[in-house]
Amino acid sequence: MTQFWFAASTEEFTPSEMLEQAKAADRAGFEAVGSSDHFHSWFPQGKGSAAWVYLPAVGQQVADKPLFTSVTPILHHYHPAVVAQYFMNLEELYPGRAVLGVGSAEALSEVPLGLDWPEPAAMLRRFESGLEAITRLWDGETVTMDGGWFSLDKAKLMTMAETRPRMIVSAFGPDAARIAGRHGDGLWTLGDPESAPEVIEAYKKSCEEHGKPVGEIVLQAGFALGDDEAALIKATKKWKTTQFPEYHLEDHHDLDEMARSAEARMTDAEFAHEGFLVSADPREHVDRIKEMIAVDDAVSVICLQGIGDLDPIGSIRRYGEEVLPALGGGAGHGRFSKDREADATQRH
Repeated sequence: MTQFWFAASTEEFTPSEMLEQAKAADRAGFEAVGSSDHFHSWFPQGKGSAAWVYLPAVGQQVADKPLFTSVTPILHHYHPAVVAQYFMNLEELYPGRAVLGVGSAEALSEVPLGLDWPEPAAMLRRFESGLEAITRLWDGETVTMDGGWFSLDKAKLMTMAETRPRMIVSAFGPDAARIAGRHGDGLWTLGDPESAPEVIEAYKKSCEEHGKPVGEIVLQAGFALGDDEAALIKATKKWKTTQFPEYHLEDHHDLDEMARSAEARMTDAEFAHEGFLVSADPREHVDRIKEMIAVDDAVSVICLQGIGDLDPIGSIRRYGEEVLPALGGGAGHGRFSKDREADATQRH
């Protein structure tokens, strides 16, 4: 059975708002809760909330569900050893629940912190060396290595959980997917039925080459569901910048220019009905998620990121009532009553 995970948007909401969304997602029947992990937002006048502050708070409010990032950047502003330490400690605090979604980052969050943006091949080398360091530290090694952009000198994690966190590696293309097969416990990629199959196939081949089982395959998309579709699109269209591969790969970090260019190059209809899941029709959400699930038999998770500040709690609630049950998920097959909400509030 496919699982449905909820990601809150650090780029658009404060930690306290994200926490309320996580509690609503728990009530709606999402099977894991987490968030994106960026320093800057994708658009002007956004937010830059810290995922690492939010996750432990969610663990106190939502019981027995995985806590994840989608995804933590390994390129510059996080030292790999600090990432390894944080997620090992999160696993000790919440056994069996810590999931490090990890990627190679974007210029919009790295260049403002002083990085000279690398070429794609150098970026992948940096990324792979960071994953190697995390893996070896999680294995309990005392690590000395020159990662090129970081170094370790007899570094060792002094606090170890009884169980190991999971690491799911983000990839938008075959080269990164092969790295995911070497180092990760799974693959995280975009929920695009056209681009995902090539990435998944490269990941599977890499797993086979390295004698590893195929792990979780996570496809991700943003969503907003409400009564007024025009208002929904108006509240979410700032996310158009995420739909252009060059903004993920190249040195683009002028948020105003990125927003102007994205608006000129993508129509509202393309964004809402081909990119993200933005529609007033629950059936459209169901049908498009089914298309994502059908991409490959190994797809095990659909991660849905809440976007738009037009009643985000209502959007999550309606997913629990009208979308997840049609996909075989949801709490109580979509029942979300005032009594249930009150009970959940008292329980937390």
